[in-house]
Amino acid sequence: MSTVSLRDAKAGFSNLVDEAIKGELFTITRHGKPVAALVSIETAEAAKRAMKKGRPNFGEYLMTFPGGVELERNATGMREADV
Repeated sequence: MSTVSLRDAKAGFSNLVDEAIKGELFTITRHGKPVAALVSIETAEAAKRAMKKGRPNFGEYLMTFPGGVELERNATGMREADV
């Protein structure tokens, strides 16, 4: 990923867009700090799909373990605790 200052991005925006179409990624900085990115539309759409995809909770993640997971609940009562 290339880094480009905002001033340079403004001056050569057309060239940056052409490079983004070819698959190049650009980080645009303002006063030396990253503030934006320029990517192709395909890359942006892939990122949107990835962000929309929900993450499984921990239990769902464990259930994807190959061979399954055998969990048994302890049926005994609660333990005494000194507080």
